[in-house]
Amino acid sequence: MDQRLADLLQLLELEQLEVNLFRGASRDIGSPQVFGGQVLGQALSAAAATVEGRVVHSLHAYFLRRGDCTAPIVYEVDRSLDGHSFANRRVVAIQHGQQIFNMTASFQVAEAGFDHQMAMPQVPPPEGLPDSDGPPAQLLARLPERVRRFFEQPRPFEFRAVQPIEYLHPRREAPAREIWFRAVGALPDDEMLHRRLLAYVSDFFLLDTATLPHGTSLLRPNLIMASIDHAMWFHRPLRVDDWLLYAMESPSASGARGFARASVFARDGRLVASAAQEGLVRLRKDP
Repeated sequence: MDQRLADLLQLLELEQLEVNLFRGASRDIGSPQVFGGQVLGQALSAAAATVEGRVVHSLHAYFLRRGDCTAPIVYEVDRSLDGHSFANRRVVAIQHGQQIFNMTASFQVAEAGFDHQMAMPQVPPPEGLPDSDGPPAQLLARLPERVRRFFEQPRPFEFRAVQPIEYLHPRREAPAREIWFRAVGALPDDEMLHRRLLAYVSDFFLLDTATLPHGTSLLRPNLIMASIDHAMWFHRPLRVDDWLLYAMESPSASGARGFARASVFARDGRLVASAAQEGLVRLRKDP
């Protein structure tokens, strides 16, 4: 297995401390706080460790405080429901004695029912698009060290943007973006594993969509962005080691908050998941 993927899988594996109590390591990827996708993925790992015979179909999470990249995170699971078809879990993430995150997740036994979906957008295939590796080298060299590390870190996913991402000279654009992504190597046939990894990668690019109509960029030093909440719904079986299309749009930004939602399509056009996120999008008042 590719070492970048192996490192990520190890990060999402938790140490069980006691019944319903788990501990996960933190990883500094250059972001101002623990990457939100890491906490989502680890919390989902903790919840899934207490469920048998069901797979996650939805999660709703709130980011309460900045996570400390230098300290482990403890996850406490409340077994809210074990029903005939559904199981519900509430997970609280704790650092330094304080809650930094909480999440509710619902798991379901596989069953058949009505089936319909919206159509996948007509976009170029990923093979015809360049890798979206981040800002050009000449811009990276001028960025603060922590921001530079965020883009220079070896990533376990590759991204190919349908619309070019303008890091250096952002312009006002419609609040919509499509990005193809996939894991950098093959993964085992484990549906719960692929859903945990999708939760991890879903935190990339989503909130950024809310900045597109305003001609700014996450690289601007006067822009503050942070996730407030994150929700996901898993509709159909999926594989993150095959190309997935992240079709994102931002219907609204107001009150120093941006809102974005997204559909995740498999290469064959199946709608496999949906996501929504609201986050702080604020301009610094000081120079």
